[in-house]
Amino acid sequence: MFDEYSNALIRDIQNTGNKDIAVDSIYFGGGTPTLMPAKLLCDICDAVKSSFNTAEDTEITAESNPFTADKNYYKELAKAGFNRISFGVQSCVDSELKKLGRLHSFEQAQMSVLEAHEAGFENISCDIMMGIPGQSIDSLMYSVDKLCSLPITHISAYMLKIETGTPYDCDEIRNSIADDDTSAEMYLAAVERLKENEFEQYEISNFCKGGMRSLHNMKYWQLAPYYGFGASAHSFIGGKRYYYDRDILGYINAPEKLPEDGECNALEEYTMLSLRLSDGMSVQRYKELGGNEDKLELLAERLCKHGMAEYDGKTLSLTAKGFLVSNSIIAELI
Repeated sequence: MFDEYSNALIRDIQNTGNKDIAVDSIYFGGGTPTLMPAKLLCDICDAVKSSFNTAEDTEITAESNPFTADKNYYKELAKAGFNRISFGVQSCVDSELKKLGRLHSFEQAQMSVLEAHEAGFENISCDIMMGIPGQSIDSLMYSVDKLCSLPITHISAYMLKIETGTPYDCDEIRNSIADDDTSAEMYLAAVERLKENEFEQYEISNFCKGGMRSLHNMKYWQLAPYYGFGASAHSFIGGKRYYYDRDILGYINAPEKLPEDGECNALEEYTMLSLRLSDGMSVQRYKELGGNEDKLELLAERLCKHGMAEYDGKTLSLTAKGFLVSNSIIAELI
């Protein structure tokens, strides 16, 4: 199946390729691509490089779960031009990892990070989760400190979200996770501890050292065009969204044309995405897209009064407190 899927990806990459299209980010994710043989990932990466106008310093990322690869695997990726790894660590407390159903221990996660670093990766990201059943603020701080002690440049910190129909969708789990107030305390404590460890918050859930923002994710948040290939992959081209169905066999045998998902509402998407970033939202751009300046002025005054935003008349940006209620803020603006 890996070979067939890899061939389908290369087929669509080559059929879409255009040397007039500049590429400075290639991202392998949306799952655990390192379950595939390294050679296949490298072949797919080579197909992108040969099909598009790829910059010398392109950020090339592979998502990975601890224990799915070893140092030799990472060396093979590095040799092919991969320069960023993103690990799904989630917690540095083994009992919390078990609650999440993760198959690795923190020791294995730490070893994976160190092996990737020794293989030549200097840009390494780790995911951490907040609101795990049984997690306390102290155990979250322990996880943050442990991650910050590793040779990493980026941390993504997410609140646990219980999806309908999943094994976590039951009263036992819902009753054991943090309530809204505790979740807010956890988030603000994590933001502060990461700041103490020189990790800049540049997005609601993302933090980096030394300006090492995720170039790829910034493209999503800044509404830049991108192509996605593979089952469940999405693209954003010419102001329209396209997608592939999640069925892998269907994708392997799929027609080459991307199904269209329709045009986006530019005002809604710009407001929602720009306010995720610490850089904030341009008032001028908001107005150009049809936003109500009077509404913005009144809301900005109220938010600043409560320490939820910063506003200088040109840019509105949310603080960590504002990020906690960003959905309601965005709803007011659109």
